Amino acid sequence: MTDVFDFSHFSPGDGAALGLLVLGWLLFGMVIDNPPAARPSVAVLMAAYRREWMRQFLTRQPRIFDAAIVDSLRQGTSFFASAVMIAIGGGVALIGNAERLATLAGDLSLDPGPVVVWEVRIFLVLLLLTNAFLKFVWANRLFGYCAIVMAAVPNQPDDPMALPRALQAAEINIAAARSFNRGLRSVYFALAALTWLLGAAALTAAVLLTVAVLWRREFASRSRRTLIENLPG
Repeated sequence: MTDVFDFSHFSPGDGAALGLLVLGWLLFGMVIDNPPAARPSVAVLMAAYRREWMRQFLTRQPRIFDAAIVDSLRQGTSFFASAVMIAIGGGVALIGNAERLATLAGDLSLDPGPVVVWEVRIFLVLLLLTNAFLKFVWANRLFGYCAIVMAAVPNQPDDPMALPRALQAAEINIAAARSFNRGLRSVYFALAALTWLLGAAALTAAVLLTVAVLWRREFASRSRRTLIENLPG
């Protein structure tokens, strides 16, 4: 057990790469959720469309179309939660056979190091995947709440409670989407963390690539340019 806490097995490069991973995961998530007002992220733009969706929902008859959309959103969260659960199970099984990874590293002319090094690297991936699983489960639950609040919206658009209830549903929907997006980001960084098996340099490159890809999708993608046109007020 003492080897587990022996950090001498890890180089300064490992510590720097790990710090970059944690910083990129946490800091970039904050930037996406709270971007500059002059440059909103795709997540913020979609929040405006979700509020507009609920305003249009008020006058749509019948409302089966809206129910189908919420159901598809819940199916998406269920799919990712199930996929992450399978990945977590595979990671747990891999920790039990970490010796094989060390042997494989030796065959590939990599520094095999002690088994505990491989276990810690896999454990990092499992932590990120576990966080993703919890986010997906909570998103699924919130989309369920959203469906119930939508069902509570009066059929008459001029009812004094119609618009407030619809806006409540919108905010719950936005919270569910935020949790789902955070789960996806955890999956992206878990894939980056997987490259730590190849060393600190590989992890550093993977984190930088992941941040670059996420930045482009949130702030410089073609879909963002489309969304920002005729943005709902």
